[in-house]
This record gives sequence, structure tokens and C-alpha cells, in this order.
Amino acid sequence: MIPRIHLNAIAAAAFLPAMFLSLSACHKEEQAVAGVAQNAVNAEHQAQAVASQRDQQRAALALIPLPTKSMYVDVREQDAWANPFLSVDTDTLNLRITLADANPSTMGKGTMLRPAAARRQEIQLHPADLAQALIALPAGAWRYGRVVAVGESPQASRKDRPKLRRNVEAVIQQLNDLGVVVEEWPAR
Repeated sequence: MIPRIHLNAIAAAAFLPAMFLSLSACHKEEQAVAGVAQNAVNAEHQAQAVASQRDQQRAALALIPLPTKSMYVDVREQDAWANPFLSVDTDTLNLRITLADANPSTMGKGTMLRPAAARRQEIQLHPADLAQALIALPAGAWRYGRVVAVGESPQASRKDRPKLRRNVEAVIQQLNDLGVVVEEWPAR
């Protein structure tokens, strides 16, 4: 027969490691829960920062007057479009702007001395930089008001059309979130 003291010692020896393992497991679970909570807090702060930045971008673009559709409804050629024009490609955007003529005189307007093509600029940018690029445009680039024409890049290959269409839809969504009216080209 085993003495009773030895049985208690054996039971205690078996119980102590199990107790330490369970305490250790509880501590690890607490750490995991604390890590998840910290990640949630960080994600919330990041979402608030993005929302604050988007509000600042909207406020900057709100300084541009609302568009006047009667000014551009009859524009049928891309070269005649006087507001910003976005050509969407698979990975980049081409932003074409036509700056306002600095000379208020009508004499020589549109001739070799003052060609409209000389005021036209094209900038290639990433979709993430679109809002900042639009905010940086001078007021003279928005002759129709806060409206941007968006079209698919004519140089894109046929096999890239599905990706191109998704990019166009993402750009339209981004512009709508900024409070910019979109004229999809060719919309007619």
C-alpha cells in the first residue's frame, strides 16, 4: 500500500503542471484578445484619418462651382472638351487639361500666335493621386464647372478591356466620392 502522503504529492505533482499550462493558455488568449483589440483601434484611427482627408479634399473641390451642362452638352470631340479629361488605362490615368488663355483680348485668339494646343497639358498619374491632382488644377482649367470627362484609353488592348472597365468604374466612384460630376466619354 502506498502511503497517503505520497499520493497527495503525486497528485500535486500532476496537478501543478496542468494548472500552469492552463494559466499560460489563458494568458496567451488574453494577449491575443488584446492584440485584436489594438488592431481594431488602429484600423478605426486609420479610417478616421482617411475620412478626414477625404473631407478636406471635398472642401477644396467644393470651391469650384457646380457644372453648367448647357455649356458642354454639345461637345462631341475630345479636343473641344475644355475641362479636365481622364483617359483610364490598365495601371495609370492620363489627365489632360487645357489652361485658360491668359490674354483676355480676342485679337489673334486661336491663331498661330495663340494656339489652344499650346495651353494643353497631359499628366500621367496613379489612381491614388487623382484627388490631389484635381485639387492642384488652376481655376481656369474648370470652364464648365466641377465636371470631368472620363474615357477608356484607346491604346489599351482588347484583352485588357475587363480590367480597364473595372478601373473606369473605380475612377468614377472616386470622383463621385469627391463631389465631382462625371461625363463618361463617349456618353452619346
